Amino acid sequence: MEQDFEAIERLIAVMEQHDLDRMKVRVGETLYELVRREAAAPLVTQIGHVPAPVPEGVGPAPVAGPPKNVKRVSAPLTGVFYRSSSPDTAAFVSEGQRVELGEVLCILEAMKLFNEIQSEYAGTIVRIIPQNGELVSQGEDLFWIEP
Repeated sequence: MEQDFEAIERLIAVMEQHDLDRMKVRVGETLYELVRREAAAPLVTQIGHVPAPVPEGVGPAPVAGPPKNVKRVSAPLTGVFYRSSSPDTAAFVSEGQRVELGEVLCILEAMKLFNEIQSEYAGTIVRIIPQNGELVSQGEDLFWIEP
């Protein structure tokens, strides 16, 4: 129980530091969901332990993939996705915008380090998948770019 309380305190500190309104984090078999209420401290809901494994072939519906001509920019590491360098600045890119090879698309924060993610392709941003402040996993699609 004391460990849970300490974990929640650390999560609240991260949430406040990055001005996040919502955050979901899995620690071991426990999933924590924190939601900031207007003019109040974050609300913490401990969802509980992960249920027993689901039989093969059963699971969440797959997300529709990109069209064949679209290039994917994936997360090189697990971290928090940010569309801009700070909450009061404009996003690096937006859907429909033309980008060049090496242009900064977003920032991923991992272990208090901010990592600029650069475009691997020149083209037009077709879709930005994660929401600002969302935790993304390594290999997860961040952007779809049409060359």
